[in-house]
Amino acid sequence: MSLNTNTWNRLRYTFYLPVYDLIADRIFRRYRKRSIELLKAKPDEAILIIGAGTGLDLPYLQGYTRITANDITPGMITKLKARAEKLGIPVDAHVMDGQQLSYSDNSYDAVILHLIIAVIPDPIACIKEVERVLKPGGTVMVFDKFLPDGQKPSLLRRLFNQVASTLFSDVNRSIGHIVSHTSLQVELNEPAAFGGTFRIVRLRKPV
Repeated sequence: MSLNTNTWNRLRYTFYLPVYDLIADRIFRRYRKRSIELLKAKPDEAILIIGAGTGLDLPYLQGYTRITANDITPGMITKLKARAEKLGIPVDAHVMDGQQLSYSDNSYDAVILHLIIAVIPDPIACIKEVERVLKPGGTVMVFDKFLPDGQKPSLLRRLFNQVASTLFSDVNRSIGHIVSHTSLQVELNEPAAFGGTFRIVRLRKPV
């Protein structure tokens, strides 16, 4: 592909905007809710949502007062701001690359990564940025599709991924491999949608 991967992500998710909520909310609503419940954040803690899309996590963050959200697609952030205003939730929203965050070190109590680790071009760069901006003792909640740790993708899955990764998402990423490039520790890894193809994972930054 000749396009820069970030440019391609902006283009494809701008194209998906009209149907994004229908798919990403209806199918995954209960898993977003479950993940945020497992976050166990306090209402006044600083929470960062990376790859926040149109703000589908916001209904489960009502009562929280220090939410920051970003996404690489301007149209997504426009919709997120409108959703936040409708819900009456204060959100500091930015168009930003999740692989190069402009936030200070150790500035967030919690980070939410819902359906972004399998989409972002360089998930290791992203998780390293998460580690950097997260306070010691802070929590990360991940909800996404992952290959089981230690399992190699079949030939069929590798072939399918050539199409899938171009159109919507990489289906062959391993959360264990990605996290291993940081000091973050896996506290919980539970099956979610589609028979456990999607996982809810809680990570903790050591104190």
